[in-house]
Amino acid sequence: MTLRLTVIDQTPIHENCNALTAPATSVDLAIECEKLGYHRYWLAEHHNSIQFAGAAPEIMVARIASATSTMRIGSGGVMLTHYSPYKVAETFSLLGGLFPGRIDLGIGRAPGGNHLSSVALAAPGALLQHDHFPQQAAELCAFIRGSFPSGHPYAALTFPTEASARPSLWMLGSGGGSSDLAGQLGMGLALAKFIAPRVCSPAIFSHHTDIYQKAGHGTTPPRLLALAVICAPTDEEAHFIAGTAVYRKMMAGGAPREPLLSPSEVRLRYLEMTKPERLEFDATLDDMVVGSPESCHKKIQDLARVFGSDEVGIVTVTHRLEDRLQSYRLLADAHGLCAK
Repeated sequence: MTLRLTVIDQTPIHENCNALTAPATSVDLAIECEKLGYHRYWLAEHHNSIQFAGAAPEIMVARIASATSTMRIGSGGVMLTHYSPYKVAETFSLLGGLFPGRIDLGIGRAPGGNHLSSVALAAPGALLQHDHFPQQAAELCAFIRGSFPSGHPYAALTFPTEASARPSLWMLGSGGGSSDLAGQLGMGLALAKFIAPRVCSPAIFSHHTDIYQKAGHGTTPPRLLALAVICAPTDEEAHFIAGTAVYRKMMAGGAPREPLLSPSEVRLRYLEMTKPERLEFDATLDDMVVGSPESCHKKIQDLARVFGSDEVGIVTVTHRLEDRLQSYRLLADAHGLCAK
């Protein structure tokens, strides 16, 4: 199986960066990853974060698509619950027209922030009290494909639907809850094992394929497996660098917010942890793909084989930009990507 690697960029706020300067590091990383032979470059959406700076993936998609020429560029993803499907469809159709055949539109159900940021995004209206995501996703697909039935009020809207300008449509999920909807709507499924590593299973992809085929969309739905990966010259160095991401994920459940810690700071925190906390830290590290190029290559290939996916999305969060660049370079070399 020929494996394609994709970058999923959460735009971490690295050392010596802030929320205004960190997005420029994503542009630099994208230019480098295109040279290394990565297949896609997706931008995530986060709000009210002091660790991640990507609040508007559609803007980052436009900037990075302008700075590159061969990679597919997209959202991984737009948090659709905050927005009008019509507006999102207009935005990504415009991007598709500017960069034909290169734009992906991935959507997610999660808020990408906390309750306060969701309230602010909904203003001057109020937060919806019911789950409208399935309806929103269906409307988004209909706008992009021009598939509203003639009696639907939205069918009267003027909307560009040329096939060459349409973004590919993806749904993000981590626990299987979105696989039904993605299959029914004929969307690709990006399975975020980096978010819920102990819940994700190959059965989610199988279920998505079954629903996709029964809905009459074809025989081979697109699928992507997204993993948290830290690669360094040695296993020991990779485990040290990965401390930043491990601690961030471990403390995401309710600890006071703080910037991404350096690996040295995390090591000191680890020494102060209780035994249960250390066990949780170690388990979180084990859930990631961390190690030398040889170790990471084997783990990624094995997981891709188990999940039956020929494309793997790589999520790499580090304290230093240099460590992140190194990780993507080492992975590209280990997997024999076609450097340009």
